Order: sequence, then C-alpha cells, then structure tokens
Amino acid sequence: MNALPSIKLSVLTGKIQQALSDVFAEQTWWVVADVTNYSFYAQKGYHYFDLVEKDPNAGGIVAKVSAVAWGNGAIRIKEFEIVTGQQFKNDIHVLIKVSVAYHQVHGLQITLLDIDTNFTVGQLEQQKQQTLIRLTTECADFIRKVGDRYITRNNQLPLRSVIQKIAVVTSGNSAGYQDFRHTLDHNHFGYTFFIDNYFTVVQGETKAELVQQRLIDIYNSGIPYDAVVIIRGGGAQTDFLIFDTFILGRAVAKFPIPVITGIGHQKNETITDLMAHSATKTPTKAAELIIAHNRTFEESVISMQQTILIRSQQLFSAHFQALSSLNAGIINQTRTILATHKEELHTYNSIVLHTSKSILLHHHRELITISNAVLARPRIMVANKLNDLDNIVANFRSFSRMYIQSKRAQVAHYDSLFKLMSPANILKRGFAIIYQDGHIISNAQSLQPGSHIKVVLQDAELEATITTKNNTHEPGTNI
Repeated sequence: MNALPSIKLSVLTGKIQQALSDVFAEQTWWVVADVTNYSFYAQKGYHYFDLVEKDPNAGGIVAKVSAVAWGNGAIRIKEFEIVTGQQFKNDIHVLIKVSVAYHQVHGLQITLLDIDTNFTVGQLEQQKQQTLIRLTTECADFIRKVGDRYITRNNQLPLRSVIQKIAVVTSGNSAGYQDFRHTLDHNHFGYTFFIDNYFTVVQGETKAELVQQRLIDIYNSGIPYDAVVIIRGGGAQTDFLIFDTFILGRAVAKFPIPVITGIGHQKNETITDLMAHSATKTPTKAAELIIAHNRTFEESVISMQQTILIRSQQLFSAHFQALSSLNAGIINQTRTILATHKEELHTYNSIVLHTSKSILLHHHRELITISNAVLARPRIMVANKLNDLDNIVANFRSFSRMYIQSKRAQVAHYDSLFKLMSPANILKRGFAIIYQDGHIISNAQSLQPGSHIKVVLQDAELEATITTKNNTHEPGTNI
C-alpha cells in the first residue's frame, strides 16, 4: 500500500498565513457590523467579540467573524464609550477600522484598530430627527416648532403656584428615584410633598408603551396632581432610546398635567425632554426644580408681606403726622372759639340777668293781682256747688223710691206667675205626671204594651203596666 503524499499542519498553516499576508498585509478596512458574543478581560485589557452582518429583510445572519481589540484598539473603545455615552456591548451597530491577519495557532484574526464615534452618534441623532419631524407633522394640532424650540400643549400649561401632589413615573429599584425622594424629603425649607408612585420599566425602545400606559393610569385616576415627574438614573446613551420614541413623545406633549423630566443624561436632550413642560438633567435636579419653584412662591409671599408692612408703616407715619397736625389745629381753633364764645356768654349773661329781673318783677305783680282775685272767687264757687249738691241729693232720693216701687211690682207679678205654673197647681187641675225608669215621659213613643210606668197625681202615685197602646196621631204632627 502506497502512502498518500502529506505535509505537516504547520506547513499548511504557514502557507495560509503567507497567502493572507500577501493579500491583506499593511491594509485596513472600515467595516459596518453588529457586535455579538462580547466579553472583556479587564486585567489584560482584551476585548473579544463577534462581528455579524444581518439581512435587513430576512433578519438572518449573512456573515460572521471573530474579532479582538487590545492595545490601541482598546483605547479607542474606551474613547468611544466616553464620547458617545454608549457602552461597547452586544447588539450595537458600529463602524470600525480593522486589520486582517492569520496566526498558525489562533487562526484568522480580525483586529479592531479604531471605531467611528460619529457613525453611532449620527445614527441615533438621525433617528431622533426623523421622529421629531413625524411628531410635528402628525401631531401639528398640539406640537409645533418655533425656531429651535418645540411648543407643545404640555409645556404651555401653567404650573400651579405650589407643587405638592406629585405622580412619579420611574423604575421601582432606580437609584435616581431614591435620590429624587431624598432631595424632596430632606429639603431645607420644610416643604411637605405627597407622592404617588407609578413604577414601570424605563429602558428599552420596546417598553415605551408601558410608560405611556402609566401616564394613562395617572390620567384615569382622576387625582388632581400638580405635576407628573418622569425620572431615570444615568446610563449609556442607548439606554435612553425609550425617551426618543414617537409614542412617548406624543403622549407627553399632549398630557394635560405639566410633565417634569429628570433623565440622567448630561449631553443631548431627549424627545421626551423637548415635549415636556420642564426638563432637567438628573432626578436630583428635578427635585431641586420643584423645591425652587415652591421657594419662589414662598419668597413672593414673604416679599409681599414685607411690602405690605413697609407700606403700612409709611401710611401710618403719614397719617399720624396728618393727625398730629389736625389735632394741633383743632386745639388752636377750639381755644379761639372758646375765647370768642366766652365773651359772648358774658354779654348774654348780663342781658339775661337784666331781662330776667324785669320779667320776674312783671310776673310778680301779675301774680299778686291774680292771687287777690283767686282768694275772693273760691267762696262764691263753694256756695254754688253746695246748692247743686243739695238739689242732686233730693233728686236721687225721689228717683230711688220710684225705682224700688217699680221693681217690687215686677217681682210680685213673677211670683204669681211662678205659683200658677208650679207642678202642684197643675196636678190640682187634673193633670198627671208619668215616669218611666225615673224619667218624665212627654210622649208615648218609647212606651209599648208591657212597659211599667209610674203615674203621679195630686194625692197619690200609681204603679201601672201598659196593656194596649193606641196612637192618636203620628209623632211630630200637630193636631
């Protein structure tokens, strides 16, 4: 049996290495690809990952190769993360500069030499601008752009003078939420806030509907919140893509309660920031904005109070001076008037004394004349009245006798009439009184054969029983 011709593996790998070196030596290429299977060894500073190309229509992988970054490439990755705020990780779309080499032990090697930060940032910004154009086009009734600013229904709402009742949309385990609560709860002014939590996922573009649903829950609660706060802590730029979605931008722009954002990014504003009433960079800044807003109102009240006090003091001082001047004028005028009237009183007093003496003397004379007349007249009047009294007494005695005689005649007449009508005299004339059960019977209506009656005559009382009854006429008719 003849041995087949063969070579050593090292010879074959050497030939492959030589062939690839002849084609790819000293050459580099800018490649667009997605990162998968990423791992990083911090001690050595090595990055290992796969570069893949996906079919945009079918979604399958059409190309895949392993890659590594170390040395200068690792430095470029670090710079990329600092500039973009995007962590180098799986499922990011990048434009990288690579070299191709072959190692007899490690095989084909694609080495990352550089990474284009503008490509990644530009893609995100382009997507953001397209979303903003769509918002201003499809939601023109409540979103419009004026210069570099977006005017929305939400950012035109007036904030209440004091923000106290707050609805918070955030992740339940977020450190940013803890910072927000700590800042509000430990404010230096002693303000009290009433916070309702609406926890949800605040990361990932596909989770925008969950945040929108929490806004709907806030609206349906019917609670009159002063503001809605959407907060999230720091992270990579792609972690904030949820806040650049059309669905969330539209919901915030149209929301009927002022929305304050505290999203932990320090570079560009998200679409949610642009649509909201007030945008801050961090959850802590959002809390500080609310505290500052309330402090502004308190300071305005304090300022108004001080203004009222100062103005009151000024008015009091001015009116006090006016009152002092008026008081002095009144005192001076009073003294002048009193002096004038004092002289007049002296004059009137002299006139009154002189006139009074004359009047008294005149009336004294009249009284003497009247007294003399009065002393003589009573005797005549008394004599006349005595004669009148004698006549009255005589008339009274005469009229009294006549009245008594008249009344005695009437009494005698009534006495005779009463005697004539008495039952004894009636019985003497042959009449009888009939009793039934102790009652006088005036007609026979209640009497029937067999009834017992008592008949009272002048000289006897008879007990009888009725045997027959014959009606002489109907009761109630006149004969």
